[in-house]
Amino acid sequence: MRLQPLPPDALSPELRYVHDEIASLIGNSQSQVTMIDAQGALLGPFPPMLHYPQFGIPALSFIRTLDQHATLDKRVREVAILTVGSAFGARFELYAHEIMAETFGLSANGVAALAAGVQPADLSEPETIAYIITRSLVSGQIVPGSTYRQAVNLLGQDGVAELFFLVGSYCLIAMILNGFDMPAPENRE
Repeated sequence: MRLQPLPPDALSPELRYVHDEIASLIGNSQSQVTMIDAQGALLGPFPPMLHYPQFGIPALSFIRTLDQHATLDKRVREVAILTVGSAFGARFELYAHEIMAETFGLSANGVAALAAGVQPADLSEPETIAYIITRSLVSGQIVPGSTYRQAVNLLGQDGVAELFFLVGSYCLIAMILNGFDMPAPENRE
């Protein structure tokens, strides 16, 4: 870990407000995941974002916008996020979204396969196309025309656009996590 989590009491009033907003949001939507340490400091991608607020706050704003306007099924989103996390080996991203994917009903075998970079056999059609598109994008490829058309058929034009932006945002998170070598909490292997 190249940056330490920032205890809330050590933050400026402006950053404390951002910290508290994040803590509230994750407490409501991801309470199953350990994202705050014993001192009340945020974990995962949040310490780098708070250490470098000139970059982190705009990134958070973008990610929050994606969540506020989400229309894709939560399972489809988790398939894409785990596929990104696996491609980059982002430990915290995998940790958090393995838990969330199971919470939203993906099978344990499916979650394990996605975390290992393998397409699960038990995905629905929309989940499968999300996996295929995400693998294509994280591999540096252009999404083939037939794949794009099938995705539009299954997810709609807006859903495909949302998927592209979602994949891009979690690639950003994975790079922040990996660049700063942010670990997953010790309480889960």
